[in-house]
Amino acid sequence: MTSTAEHDHRNERRGGGSWWFRRPFQIIRANLGAYLALNAMAYGLFLVGMGVGLLRPELTAANAVSLQQDGTLELVTWAMSSTWLFSLIILAVNTVGLSLVHVLLPSAIVPFGGIAVFAFWTFDTGVTLAPINEVAALTMIPHSLTVLIEFQAYVLVLLGAYRLGMSWLRPGTVGARTRRQGYVHGLRQVGRLSPPALALLVVGAIYEAVEIIHLVPLLLS
Repeated sequence: MTSTAEHDHRNERRGGGSWWFRRPFQIIRANLGAYLALNAMAYGLFLVGMGVGLLRPELTAANAVSLQQDGTLELVTWAMSSTWLFSLIILAVNTVGLSLVHVLLPSAIVPFGGIAVFAFWTFDTGVTLAPINEVAALTMIPHSLTVLIEFQAYVLVLLGAYRLGMSWLRPGTVGARTRRQGYVHGLRQVGRLSPPALALLVVGAIYEAVEIIHLVPLLLS
């Protein structure tokens, strides 16, 4: 019986250069239930976190103090001197710090581990960004688009982590004979979902830098 991995490889050769573009959408269609569930988790926990922050504004204030103490706010203030520098820092944090270190790396060690880490992060981010005052509420008007774009990128990364875990634990479902083959197949799935996720993170980083440096001050003025 031909394995899923062998079938994918032949399709890649037949599809030529356009296969890399079609493949992520095929993975999403084949795992539509998981994709929708991950979207609900990401955006839902963020909104729940904001709700908790509104009910318990002292938690939001504590998170703000923590960002100041660990040097994050100082770094942001320094980077805001240049839109492109700020964009690059945001991109590095979102790709390496969150997507790679917090989602993919834990998932490569413990099946679905990064999904749990991300769930906590998105809830905590919602608490941090809760519109507890007029300034925070106005800031969230342009920043909501940043959340929409970047979270969609994270959902693609999460879908890759999900496929890695499923292929690893149930290799037979992807036509693999061993867990090792299933693990390798899952890593390929992560690789195929990475280009659109990275593209969204690039767009999100540029918009977020423009939003924070230029749009938010206009609103607050």
